[in-house]
Amino acid sequence: MTESNWKQAVANFDARRDLIVPGDKNQTIDFCVDQLIRIAQEAISLRGNFFIALSGGSTPNAIYEKLSQPPFKDLVDWSKVFLFWSDERPVSPNKTESNYRNSMQAGLNLLPIPEANIFRMKAEENIEENALAYEQLIREKVPNLSFDLVMLGMGEDGHTASLFPETHGLHTSNRLVIANYIPQKQTWRMSLTYECIHAAKQIVIYVLGKAKAGRVKEVLTETLQPDVLPIQRIGTNKHKALWILDTEASEKLILALGLENNS
Repeated sequence: MTESNWKQAVANFDARRDLIVPGDKNQTIDFCVDQLIRIAQEAISLRGNFFIALSGGSTPNAIYEKLSQPPFKDLVDWSKVFLFWSDERPVSPNKTESNYRNSMQAGLNLLPIPEANIFRMKAEENIEENALAYEQLIREKVPNLSFDLVMLGMGEDGHTASLFPETHGLHTSNRLVIANYIPQKQTWRMSLTYECIHAAKQIVIYVLGKAKAGRVKEVLTETLQPDVLPIQRIGTNKHKALWILDTEASEKLILALGLENNS
């Protein structure tokens, strides 16, 4: 699939969001890997580097696993790739809960990315101070504070990155990275802010599986209430968010849209 082909396959959903359903889980992972490679190749060709903010979770990990295998691993100049993360738990990088650890072990550690190009979030201690330090790192490293790609997922409660419902991080301004306290989990998380996410050249939200089909339909078709469903706020008129859904995750949304079309 060429870059133009994947873009042509994307459907406009509304002024802030686009949508694509590539197929079943495996077909969707294949699409996501191809798309990531095309975005990286284009960024390196146009600007000399590729800056990405990674997401944790089973779907991104499946993307990293496939990306690290031939022939895909040979399609990007990894020396020009810079890895950041969209959020992190307050754990050391050797813990199984660490997004950094899981991303690397899923396959990114097999790619020839210079160690100097890998910037994990240090959320295990002094999280507020380290959030400011990570923001400064983005200001120093990322041209125009604009990632080429921000990868996001959706929690069953409608959170994305570590922007959880009814948390102070939903209303932060003039910040790129925050320490966000999550009362419902009684813990802190480090997260990119809406402001940082919305500056990205490409924002992608990956949602796969039947378990999240109801929430997908709610987020995309019902009343906007981002304090309750923070992911609803992702996407702007200038930098739209692309929702990539597999067949199962899209079932209830497609049904709802079909009913609307027949009304």
